[in-house]
Amino acid sequence: MSIRFEVKRTAKLSRENVYEGLIDLDEAKKWMQGFVGIQRLDDGPMKVGSQWKETRKMFGKESSEHFEVVELNEPTKIVLRCDGTKGTTGKGEFVFTYTLTSLDDHTEITLDGEINGLTGLTKLLGKMMAGSFKKACTKDLDALIHHLQK
Repeated sequence: MSIRFEVKRTAKLSRENVYEGLIDLDEAKKWMQGFVGIQRLDDGPMKVGSQWKETRKMFGKESSEHFEVVELNEPTKIVLRCDGTKGTTGKGEFVFTYTLTSLDDHTEITLDGEINGLTGLTKLLGKMMAGSFKKACTKDLDALIHHLQK
């Protein structure tokens, strides 16, 4: 059973600008909360299969997670997968689906988050932590929008 959450934001930006902002890992240091570093695990432009290790300071300590691009449909959809077994979390799979919709001169950004593969106590904790994940994702989207609107 999946644990799901959704975040919606509207920005006075084009879909193209938001899309590029979401996949530009070099710019992440300018807006991402708790940013420590990103290590690309491949070369070239972002594409399906691209992977990186993202390190942030969260809850007072550094945490590194392994991300992979699952789907890119420019400029409307980005799907990222975080394999918790390869990172600090040590468990689970986290899927982040960004859908970008044009509304006049604005873009509606919908982030659907899904947490899979948790069992036992971690499943119970995961349900309790879903609110924290949603809050962190909301802060990230707000920070990205603010950065892109400068």
